Amino acid sequence: MTAPRAVPPPSPPSPDHDARRLGARLDTLRRHLDRLPRKAVRSPAEQSTARTLLADGRAAREEFLARHAPAVYARLTDDLRSPLRVAGLLAAAAAHYPGLVPGEAELAEESGRAQRDKEGWEIDQGLFVGRVLDDPVSGRHLLHAMARPRERAERLLDEFRQQDTVDLGPVAVHHKNGVGYVVFQNHRYLNAEDDASNQALEIAVDLVLLDDRVDVGVLRGGVATHPKWAGRRVFGAGINLTHLRQGRISLVDFFLDREMGAVNKMYRGHPGDFTGEPEPRSLREKPWIAAVDSFAIGGGCQFLLVMDHVVAEHGSYVNLPAGREGIIPGCGVMRLPRFVGEAIARQAVLFSRDIPVDSPEGRMVVADTVPAGEMEAAVDRAVEGLRATGMSSVLANRRAMRIGGEPLDTFRTYMANYAREQAYCAYSQAVFDNLDRNWGR
Repeated sequence: MTAPRAVPPPSPPSPDHDARRLGARLDTLRRHLDRLPRKAVRSPAEQSTARTLLADGRAAREEFLARHAPAVYARLTDDLRSPLRVAGLLAAAAAHYPGLVPGEAELAEESGRAQRDKEGWEIDQGLFVGRVLDDPVSGRHLLHAMARPRERAERLLDEFRQQDTVDLGPVAVHHKNGVGYVVFQNHRYLNAEDDASNQALEIAVDLVLLDDRVDVGVLRGGVATHPKWAGRRVFGAGINLTHLRQGRISLVDFFLDREMGAVNKMYRGHPGDFTGEPEPRSLREKPWIAAVDSFAIGGGCQFLLVMDHVVAEHGSYVNLPAGREGIIPGCGVMRLPRFVGEAIARQAVLFSRDIPVDSPEGRMVVADTVPAGEMEAAVDRAVEGLRATGMSSVLANRRAMRIGGEPLDTFRTYMANYAREQAYCAYSQAVFDNLDRNWGR
């Protein structure tokens, strides 16, 4: 008797097959959503219907990405041959997989609306980026793309070398005696951060890293012009709550670009060719010093956690007031416990505790506190101290500490969660209420 032939298991559906099914499902949901009035004028029943439609769409996207995110990423990047920043990756995904992420029209439709009046299409961007970062190969490749120098910085490099200064609007960068000074000058908002200041900051950091005359970077606030602080320096007032309330803080151009761009470049430098290794060597990196005048609030405090040395003016303070804002304070949640311990970090993040730089906890973040008139001298001493150690040793040791404290895959995994959770936080009722309650303080 002939034995029955084994029947091979059915092949799993291809990404394209599932993408077509997903597109049809999302198109149906979108038609139902479009029949409702704009969010700002919906009745409670209509709001409930909209939430259900949006949740169904996001569940369908998550199901698709759980199976196919690596394959989708490989297709969009030509099998990892084309490094795309987050914005370019999302644009490519919108073109190749309609409905998977919002396209230009959907994002433009919400432009100019207050945060609470937006539908929240950026959440779908966060879900997509989070799934890409979840995969080790795709995630490392995306982090590599985000850490490369920006094209604008490469175009400005000759000007910087010739003139020793470039004014980027909210941020300026200067060179003097081998030091690259990145200066915050968003004076109207006491150096609060927004989309424009973040994009300028990344260009400034790139110029410091690209210029081979520079061996140390210094981060500092410029002399304020705000009436209350005129003539004094201010380091940073955190995220611009006015812009967040107005819907002018972008998930991509601010929240994601900031952490994977400017901040990560100060911490890890520029990468070489992509190798896929879990801990690749940087092509170029430099040590960084921060000089804190007056206060380092929110994002300002986050910068300090990737510095090699922090000098602060007596009487200044730092904090991560996420409890007042309702969002995640960048990578500060991951990094602050390494400095002050988890108990104090919880108080800072969840209860908006201020940390005076002259306190025992403050001295865990700040290396040196001096009177206001001695700040420049303290920065100069720190620069010379790094140079006396020898830059090859400084760079080798900062890399060794980075591998021990925050390996690249730890950062990748954190950012995968951050992309999703920050997107949801930015469109939560808690944030809308917090902004209304605290805006204008």
